[in-house]
Amino acid sequence: MSRSDDIRAAALELFTHRGYEATTMADIGAAVGIRGPSLYKHVASKQDLLAQIMTATMQELLAVHRAAVASSDDLTERLRRATEAHVRYHARHRLEAFVGNREIRSLVEPHRGRVLALRAEYEACFRELVNAGVAAGRFRVASARLASYAVLDLGMGVSAWYREDGELSEDTVVWQYSDFALRLVGAVPEP
Repeated sequence: MSRSDDIRAAALELFTHRGYEATTMADIGAAVGIRGPSLYKHVASKQDLLAQIMTATMQELLAVHRAAVASSDDLTERLRRATEAHVRYHARHRLEAFVGNREIRSLVEPHRGRVLALRAEYEACFRELVNAGVAAGRFRVASARLASYAVLDLGMGVSAWYREDGELSEDTVVWQYSDFALRLVGAVPEP
């Protein structure tokens, strides 16, 4: 890991446990063994650190989503794989999910607008999948937007409770949640 990666990791940990407002640059510096003022050689501000964390999270989610849907032409499989990627990401990146949900209020412009635009793009990816399934007669929902929100909530919820050493394996959770997503959209078998 580079020094910048170490700083981002320390900031993520501190933002998760203390909150953005309660964390100082001196706290972040102490976590990586750098005096607070020296941090400015590596990062412009605490706000930039938060923006980097949240922007990277959304970009990673978009990338795993695109890879998942590119792996199949079948609409049901595409939604299953997109949900699997979404849930798996949230199981593995709980801190990023926590900070991303709790600290959106702490972002200032232009960072806030950028992160909100990435979030909207990510939700639209799921909505487009649901709309395509409805148009093809494969999914039955009254609102594609509401269904996409419900699928997104599945992954975000996993980040709150899932633990690697818990009762269920990551693969079990991912498979079950993808099945839940297909039930949410009323998936019907291909004729």
